[in-house]
Amino acid sequence: MNRFRIFALVVGLTDGVLTALTLASGRIVDSGQPVTAGLALRVALASSLSGTFVFFTADYVRQRSEIVHAEKQLNLRREGHYAARRLARAILRDSVKASMLASVCNFAGAISPLMAGALVPSIPTLSIAVALVFLGAFGFALAGITRRNRFAWSAALIGCGGALTAAGIVLRIV
Repeated sequence: MNRFRIFALVVGLTDGVLTALTLASGRIVDSGQPVTAGLALRVALASSLSGTFVFFTADYVRQRSEIVHAEKQLNLRREGHYAARRLARAILRDSVKASMLASVCNFAGAISPLMAGALVPSIPTLSIAVALVFLGAFGFALAGITRRNRFAWSAALIGCGGALTAAGIVLRIV
């Protein structure tokens, strides 16, 4: 898997889990009610749709700005713009593909912990626990890829998850 696909996967999964925590934690903690399958689906869809547009915009602009920079560096004239136009179409296709991958990963990251809570309604906070465990494991794996401290990465992602859970409790969005 190339580095841009890894980027889409990491952004999608992380955004999905963190958005789910932010949106649903207020309801989970305040009401003591478990997440329903319907709520899990709605939160995952909202996270995925929003994440798709954000990822596409950022990825497309990043790649296009690299081309603009290269054109300036190479001092391309009209004949060079043909190659740049072809490259622009390739960038658009690549950004759409990467956005779709990020979208699927976002949906999976959001729905997985919430559905765990829906499947075991006797433990209302299970969704939060599953999300935090996932973030810790994901941080551990990412640290392996980046050759960094596994425990620091795990702690950082769990900390972010905890902070957004607290924000969700205060904001009571859902």
